[in-house]
Amino acid sequence: MNAWNNIYASFDPIAFHLFFIPVHWYGIMYVLALLSALYIGKIFIKKDKLDFKNVDNYFIYVEIGVILGARLGYILFYDTQTLYYLAHPWQIFNPFVNGEFVGIRGMSYHGAVIGFLIATYMYSNKHKIEFGKIMDLTAISIPLAFVFGRIGNFLNQELVGRTTDVSWGILVNGSLRHPSQLYEAALEGIAVFLVVYMYRKHKRFSGELILVYAMSYGVFRAIAEIYRAPDVQIGYICCNMITQGQVMSLTMSLVGLISWIYYNSKRKV
Repeated sequence: MNAWNNIYASFDPIAFHLFFIPVHWYGIMYVLALLSALYIGKIFIKKDKLDFKNVDNYFIYVEIGVILGARLGYILFYDTQTLYYLAHPWQIFNPFVNGEFVGIRGMSYHGAVIGFLIATYMYSNKHKIEFGKIMDLTAISIPLAFVFGRIGNFLNQELVGRTTDVSWGILVNGSLRHPSQLYEAALEGIAVFLVVYMYRKHKRFSGELILVYAMSYGVFRAIAEIYRAPDVQIGYICCNMITQGQVMSLTMSLVGLISWIYYNSKRKV
């Protein structure tokens, strides 16, 4: 076994302490993801000469929506104590457990998507900016930023892969596992970005890019989940191989495809 296989044995998920508060690499990666999405958005606003002057203000809306949606989505879709949190909502964002600071754990991508859509709709409605126009910008801005999030999962030693015998596997509790977080970074981040980027010059109606993003992300996420271990509290939901993440991602792709067919046919009419 080399240093790569044993990286978790020597790597500390905590980057540093701010007084008594531990600052995790995951949190740093999460912040970098949000900031890079903003920066990439500004690049494409300039590159494609888009009329979007209040992108910093929009970023605040989206940041709040994503964080709220990601946490609430995890509570609803993945947590085994959903009823407890619904009865004690003030505990959802409580970073302390038995008086010890542990941070806020458990975020859902699909919950973040819902929060993002609600925040975007509210911003669009308030500032009278076309919803589809904003969504197309975010479709090209999000994927590369998502790479930071998956690297954060890897550094935080969470969302580990399924057991394997490949030479680049990572030892987790004595078992060699796929570094599935890095597969997801490549597929859900870089590959999705390339799809959206190459398609953007062929866009035929407002909002089309976000549908292309939804379709490609769902497919790539479903592929990546082949190598990712299911959530312990849920396990496989079918055939000892299908995960909840795959079902939700493929549903996302299907909704994107149906929406694309509808709006494309409407455009032709």
